[in-house]
Amino acid sequence: MKKRWKALCCALLASSLCACGSAGNEEGDREVTLILDYVPNTNHTGIYVAQDLGYFEDEGITLNIVEPGNDQTSATLVGAGRGEFGVSYQEDVTYARTAEDPLPIRAIATVIKHNTSGFVSAASKNINSPADFEGKVYAGWQSPSEEAVIRACMTKAGADPDKITIVGDSGDGFAALEGDVDIKWFFEGWDNVKAEMAGFALNYMPLNEYDERLDYYTPVLIASEDVIENDPQLVRSFLRAVKKGYQYAIDNPDESAEILAKYVPDYDIEFLKKSQAFLSANYTDDKENWGVMEDAVWDNYTDFMVEYGLIDEPIAASEQYTNEFITNLD
Repeated sequence: MKKRWKALCCALLASSLCACGSAGNEEGDREVTLILDYVPNTNHTGIYVAQDLGYFEDEGITLNIVEPGNDQTSATLVGAGRGEFGVSYQEDVTYARTAEDPLPIRAIATVIKHNTSGFVSAASKNINSPADFEGKVYAGWQSPSEEAVIRACMTKAGADPDKITIVGDSGDGFAALEGDVDIKWFFEGWDNVKAEMAGFALNYMPLNEYDERLDYYTPVLIASEDVIENDPQLVRSFLRAVKKGYQYAIDNPDESAEILAKYVPDYDIEFLKKSQAFLSANYTDDKENWGVMEDAVWDNYTDFMVEYGLIDEPIAASEQYTNEFITNLD
């Protein structure tokens, strides 16, 4: 894992970033770059709402939203100074902070309060929990952390984790579950919605029902330590705009989906609306406290990563995230 991070950092010199939404520069505005974790989707709606409705402009920010590009992560790019802010994952932040050469980043807000991902299978295969995974085929990213989650869930369910076959994902989505693949890992607000709209019946098994430590933050907003330490007002300005965007999305799912559609016109608008309806209801338990994180969530997943050998030693939650800004935006 440490080698993985070092290699990614070295690759930055040759990387390129793909723009996917920016406001026109106004004289006096601060040019700021936000690096996404992936292609634009409903996890990012609040950001695009803030962009579209002028919330960043109100804060004196001209925001450039870019994708990370192949073989890059937002964590490595932000850590290398290629952007002030990024969209990442709790897991990636922990890897970054515990690497041989730790990356200077921290999470500054969570986008979604709870983990909304889980295992899925075709309902017709009668796979209802990790207890049924023995002798089955799982298709995914083949990452060490993914295998650790599978092993943990199977063990807690009383199954033998050595009796599942893990293969690479073909990219066929839910359709693969009709063939030799029995189980995949889906995000409820995106992949499950696609299956539902296609009339494909799934058995969905939320990760956080099998191990409370798997109720981690995904995704999160990150910032470079340089910005956190030397430009705290920029962090507050950025988060004020983003929080307003997500609060708007919580209250106005259909309108927010239509705003996002301007930036991702290739997606079907009805799909975006259904996906957004789910996310708007799940971004937070408390709209006024959107983005606020807890030590216990960071500590729990760090404990999980240590137990399964994903990192060598625990790291304090305070070294991975801060609520300093999201709870003090005035």
